[in-house]
Amino acid sequence: MFSGMLFIFLPLIVGYLIPVRKDSVLQFIHTQTSRLVLVILSLMGLSLAGLDNLGENLSQILLYTVTFFVCISACNLLVLPWLDKRYPLKTEHGHQQLPKAKMLLESAKLILVVAAGLVVGLLLNMDLSWVDQASEIILLLLLFLIGIQLRNSGMTLRQILLNKQGMLIALVIIATSLPGGLLAAWLLGIPLNHGLAMASGFGWYSLAGILMGDGLGPVYGGASFLNELLRELVALTMIPAVISRFPNTAIGYAGATAMDFTLPIIQNCGGIRCVPIAIVSGFILSLLVPVLMLFFLSL
Repeated sequence: MFSGMLFIFLPLIVGYLIPVRKDSVLQFIHTQTSRLVLVILSLMGLSLAGLDNLGENLSQILLYTVTFFVCISACNLLVLPWLDKRYPLKTEHGHQQLPKAKMLLESAKLILVVAAGLVVGLLLNMDLSWVDQASEIILLLLLFLIGIQLRNSGMTLRQILLNKQGMLIALVIIATSLPGGLLAAWLLGIPLNHGLAMASGFGWYSLAGILMGDGLGPVYGGASFLNELLRELVALTMIPAVISRFPNTAIGYAGATAMDFTLPIIQNCGGIRCVPIAIVSGFILSLLVPVLMLFFLSL
């Protein structure tokens, strides 16, 4: 299994080694990445349609989702407020209108894509043996493009190392998420390395769901997707309410999305001082999602 995980991880490394300087090329890569995510999420829905005892498996997905979400979130939120007390961050209020409704619609669209794949698979009652192979091929291309995006995100190693608060927030999220995954695995009676892999999504729902589905099947893939998506939805609601008093908590709980999806709300509610911290924290977590998840899946 380790060789298989290494084979999947290789495109990410190759992509990270490719520098791209033209904005038009980067925009094209971003567009294609978004499209591939939708394609592979629809294939996830088709995989769910091909499961035996679908109703029982859906119940299992929901059980896994709730258990991991509660355990990981509880562990995160037990420590993040201490970070605010120990390393306070001054915030300021922004003046732009929050695009939260649009973001919630984007999240809902992803759920609908998975649901559409499920419905199509059930209605057509077709042979779905090709889905796993197609998902794996698209996953390899997706990881390659993600590697290029991470390399060309504008963050240099020097900028990351100099922003100690962003690094500290990312380390706290990692150090608290993994015990949450172990706790959830113990409660569910599943292998501990599966729990650690599930805990390594850090809010990146699309990639986490894809990697878990490819490594452990559609039940784990669906649960990972919903777990990380639920984290983002809670973060979108929580950030405006708590960032003025607990900025480290708000940025940390946003996880990997702090560098992109939830960044506008962080900037609007917390001010420009929160932006570099959020970008560094989100970048580190984004970079480590495939690294840690593939590592734990290989054990």
